[in-house]
Amino acid sequence: MSNNQNRPQHADITGEMWDQIDQVIAANRSIAGSIITVLRECQTIVGYLPVEVMDYIGIGMNLARSEVYGVASFYALFSMEPKGRHTVKVCTGTACYVKGVKEILGRIGNEYDLKEGGTTEDRRFSLEGVRCLGACGLAPVMVIGDDTHGDVSADNVLGILKDYD
Repeated sequence: MSNNQNRPQHADITGEMWDQIDQVIAANRSIAGSIITVLRECQTIVGYLPVEVMDYIGIGMNLARSEVYGVASFYALFSMEPKGRHTVKVCTGTACYVKGVKEILGRIGNEYDLKEGGTTEDRRFSLEGVRCLGACGLAPVMVIGDDTHGDVSADNVLGILKDYD
């Protein structure tokens, strides 16, 4: 599907990204059941799965639109909304809650105009509240990418976040 005229226009997707998407589709087109692989690889390229990409994948893979959307909406690993460069996961489990996680989330929200499940307008951060990060001894706990931060407080959380561009 490398005909550039058939590519939809999308502000987040460059010509180089479309070329990579074409390569992913071509490599998987003849492999039955490869839609999850194609969606995952295309999400890695773009950062999320906009409608235009899912439609393009459906056409390229000769799949019904409903099948592509069905898979993308069923699995939690797929996002149809833009995500931030840094995903901030804040534990909302019992140990973290009693040690002030509500105030931490409030401080993040006020500073970055960000709610749980949202992404900052500049796509710097996406904020997720998670039930448990498995580090109750470090409560309250926050994970940014691969970095775990323990003993987080409303007073130090903004200092932690400033180190992530």
